[in-house]
Amino acid sequence: MARLALLSVSDKTGLADLAQTLVNDFEFEIISSGGTAEVLAEAGIPVTAVADYTGSPEILGGRVKTLHPRIHGGILARPNLPEDVQDLEGHDIRPFTLVIVSLYPFEQTIAKPDTTLPEAVEQIDIGGVALIRAAAKNFAHLTVLCDPSQYAPYLTELRKNQGETSQFFRESCARQAFWQTAAYDQAIAQYLTEQTSEAEGGRAFPTHYALSGQQRQALRYGENPHQPAVWYQNGTPASGWAAAEKLQGKELSYNNLIDLEAARRLMAEFPTHGRPAAAILKHTNPCGVALGETLARAYEKAFAADSISAFGGIVALNQPIDTATAQALTQTFLECVVAPACEPEAAPILAQKQNLRVLILPEFSDGPAQTVKAIAGGFLAQTTDDFLEDPSNWKIVSAQKPEINELEEMLFAWRVVKHVKSNAILITRDRATLGIGAGQMNRVGAVKIALDQAGAAASGAVLASDGFFPFDDSVRAAAAAGIRAVVQPGGSIRDEASVKAANELGLIMALTGTRHFLH
Repeated sequence: MARLALLSVSDKTGLADLAQTLVNDFEFEIISSGGTAEVLAEAGIPVTAVADYTGSPEILGGRVKTLHPRIHGGILARPNLPEDVQDLEGHDIRPFTLVIVSLYPFEQTIAKPDTTLPEAVEQIDIGGVALIRAAAKNFAHLTVLCDPSQYAPYLTELRKNQGETSQFFRESCARQAFWQTAAYDQAIAQYLTEQTSEAEGGRAFPTHYALSGQQRQALRYGENPHQPAVWYQNGTPASGWAAAEKLQGKELSYNNLIDLEAARRLMAEFPTHGRPAAAILKHTNPCGVALGETLARAYEKAFAADSISAFGGIVALNQPIDTATAQALTQTFLECVVAPACEPEAAPILAQKQNLRVLILPEFSDGPAQTVKAIAGGFLAQTTDDFLEDPSNWKIVSAQKPEINELEEMLFAWRVVKHVKSNAILITRDRATLGIGAGQMNRVGAVKIALDQAGAAASGAVLASDGFFPFDDSVRAAAAAGIRAVVQPGGSIRDEASVKAANELGLIMALTGTRHFLH
């Protein structure tokens, strides 16, 4: 008797060719449902519709097709158990050798901005998931395939083993099947959680939280050569860095991707319709950030802020790379450049630096709504720090009040300091960083580093602090260096001392009411 295969797929890629080979070369008989059966019949491939095989028609508008004992009995039966064989014979059920299922495109559906909740619900596959799980559970006796990429390896396996599959191959297919159904359920749960959160007007965290991803690329190593690392992509279709276009350069490393993500978050502060902006980062910290009349000028100002640290850095630009900017980028060693586009005339200039990784990411603001960090025994999740700053909500607590240009400079400094590791101090003037004190164990130390780096240029500049000043010593150090204005969150029980020092020394001081620690 011919071997029996069940085919029920949403993704028809390679389906007809596979089915033809199964029938002609390996004497399979095919059972199929709905649109899959129609595609096979149109291709001239012998196929029996599920409804004809079970004697039960599809009902509920196609919601129930394969949920039938003749289907699931044939999938779950164990041919080595006499009682299972007896059940099959008693109910006229044939065992399946192969089950091929691809699920309804739920993630592709919800990726469309105009998808409604009822439309999304109809793309939640029930029968397909049940088939995959049943076949994966019984991998000792049959093979389950859930992605077109598995078709060629399966046929190779059959040819290598005289029409059979090995236990190892079936088990590997079962693992992939269970990972796929887990990711599918996770996507549904996440979507419904987001719907509920939006309805409640907040960002609720679910009682259960799952991470899923498909391996995109094995990386050479992690932070250090002795640490293996892998890049996983979550979601279909690809988004974020998985969807970015790499114009040129070496493969991305683990550290590249970490730095690029930090660059993306920072550059999201400066939309493409605003002034040209450039940022240079090293080890996730900005070493130079600037706005300019042109993109090239913004990059030059950012580079000048700390040209030593810029060597081997990551550059993010908020506008398409033009020829002038491309020329400037090739004047020093850089690891990566990312921008929303690259003008055709600029590409050959960048190509002179063959190892330079150049990536196109059209939208910097499309990032995760939550960040996750692993700890022993679990992980932590928080909403992303994408708080929209509005200076009209700030409290100007000093006697000196800022002019419009000074307030805009303070806003620029405040937007950038939130992307510096805590404790963080940032000094800016003319919409460019002059000094950055990052990741210090005390705020006074961060102030000293930033002021030393800025030097004489600190006179008349703005100082931003990601956290409040617990004492007035930092304010006095800033004034001594010639700082004109200070922006900080406030919230210390000694805020009054800092405000008093600012007034005594003629500084402008704004309290934002929002802290921006970054660990």
